[in-house]
Amino acid sequence: MSITTTTHLNFRGEARAALEFYREVFGGVITASSYADFGMPEHAPGADGIVFGQLVSPSGFHVMAYDIPGAADGSAIQASATTREHGVTVTDSPFFVSVRGETLDEIQQHWGVLIDGATVIEPLAASPWSPGFGMLTDRFGVIWILDVAA
Repeated sequence: MSITTTTHLNFRGEARAALEFYREVFGGVITASSYADFGMPEHAPGADGIVFGQLVSPSGFHVMAYDIPGAADGSAIQASATTREHGVTVTDSPFFVSVRGETLDEIQQHWGVLIDGATVIEPLAASPWSPGFGMLTDRFGVIWILDVAA
């Protein structure tokens, strides 16, 4: 028997935009269904929100996303505070999304797109444990760690 875990991100009306952006970063195919697709009247507030969304790429990247019901006001969920202090990352975030690649070039390509509109916590650079490690909060408030397998 085997299991698979997938990061599931929750948004306030931005799930579709986030999935499209992550497709720019990682490639792949988006599957998305709105609340209207599942019977909510099309003109009801939030009917165009995503009730089930996912992105699956040929490289193995998989993320799910949905819009919190009743919160489709277009505002992003506020990211938890994450800062660098005295060379240490300090955060109260309950999770990060981690992407690990086999080569620095591969990770640099993803980083180069993901950084658009992001706040860099740790620039992508060599570290004691990896040829490339970086951390950022993207424009949707999601904290990402990208690194190269040592």
